[in-house]
Amino acid sequence: MKGIRSRLVFYFGMILLLIVLLLEGLFYWAVHTYYFGTATEALETRSTTFTNFINKYATGYRLKDKARYILENVSSQEYAKIEVLDLNGKVILNSYGFQTGELVQTPDVMEAIRGQKGLFVGRTSESRERVIAVSNPLTFGSEYVGVLRYTISAEPFYQAVNRIALYGLGVGAGVVLLAFALSLLMAKRIVDPIEDLTNAAKQMAEGNFTARAPKRYDDEVGTLADTFNYMAAEIGKNEKLKNDFISSVSHELRTPLTSIKGWGETLISGGLEDPEETMLGLEVISKETDRLIGLVEELLDFSKFQSGEMKLTRELLDLREILDDVHVQFAIRAQEKQMEFQLALPSSPLTVMGDRNRLKQVFVNLLDNAFKFTPKGGTISVAAEASADKLTVTVTDSGEGIHPNDLPHVTEKFFKGSSKLSGSGLGLAICKEIIQLHTGRFLVNSKQGQGTSIMVELPCVCGGTVKYSV
Repeated sequence: MKGIRSRLVFYFGMILLLIVLLLEGLFYWAVHTYYFGTATEALETRSTTFTNFINKYATGYRLKDKARYILENVSSQEYAKIEVLDLNGKVILNSYGFQTGELVQTPDVMEAIRGQKGLFVGRTSESRERVIAVSNPLTFGSEYVGVLRYTISAEPFYQAVNRIALYGLGVGAGVVLLAFALSLLMAKRIVDPIEDLTNAAKQMAEGNFTARAPKRYDDEVGTLADTFNYMAAEIGKNEKLKNDFISSVSHELRTPLTSIKGWGETLISGGLEDPEETMLGLEVISKETDRLIGLVEELLDFSKFQSGEMKLTRELLDLREILDDVHVQFAIRAQEKQMEFQLALPSSPLTVMGDRNRLKQVFVNLLDNAFKFTPKGGTISVAAEASADKLTVTVTDSGEGIHPNDLPHVTEKFFKGSSKLSGSGLGLAICKEIIQLHTGRFLVNSKQGQGTSIMVELPCVCGGTVKYSV
């Protein structure tokens, strides 16, 4: 019985079978008690009444005379066998008028000989017939002289009780069969949804992420089906993102590699005789190599975040130093694109406990995106301000902005949106992770066609403002 269905049917059926057997036993006992109790009570009543009558109105009769008197006064409608016995248990006379001389020493007779009313339910010694017998003592004056015994056959009662018990057994068997049928139905209602989940899980294991488990009932298994389908949908989304990411990264890696290979083969073949063209080729190779390094570093950072291995080297630092460094780093790029690049910092230190290199990585990535998506002649600004318990750095550009449908997802891993510009789709996701590791907040606001503003909040205490512009 490996299956849940088999175990449910077996255990449920066995429980019901035991209950039915117990009820059948109680029913048999109740019927037996009722039939034999009623018969015994009636027999005792008649026997005691008649014995008292004989002892009261036939006081001067000897035992044999009492026997004849009893025989003469027995009702014609009496169905019990009446016997008169002496103190040795020998039958003096019975209701049929016979003096059999049979010796009866059943418990009821022994009790009556000792002066007590006796009752016996059992089999006779000769015919082995089951009988009910009641015996009462007969008196002569104040002495016990014999026994008056009433006997009826118990066979009809046993037959009636057994017949009723068989009817009850038939009903019980019907109940057990019905219970097994219901248990099969119940097991089917439980097991079928689980089998649906199992089949859907197998399909997903084989790579079919569109598989869904049907929700049959609004119960715990139905909730499990909903949860499974939600999980399947999320896995499907992640699988699509992964495939898109692999396609994107493959393209991002192929482009610089193609340039490096092309210029490298040209240099090796000696085809570049012009020194200026040779230097241009070397510059292209250097830039494309830097691009490859950047992509690899993003992948390594993301891998560390996913595995929880990213560790921060915290120190007490002034965030203005980091912002000054990135301002100088991007100043030349701003001049080349004829863009206005502004930096506004407070006069007092922006003290924060953080990882210098990781925070610089965040702002370099934000400015790199700002320059990438802002056209020539645009404006990019970096502003920092402090309040009582936090500092806020805002990077704003006048670029193309983010489509409203893409905005909620720009910080998700592998998401590139509708933009056709190059990128791995990991930059903002990594930035957000770094800021969250610093117990800060990372917020993105954008209007398509008007530009984007990204706000970074970190715990800090500072104040005053100084503005730089290029």
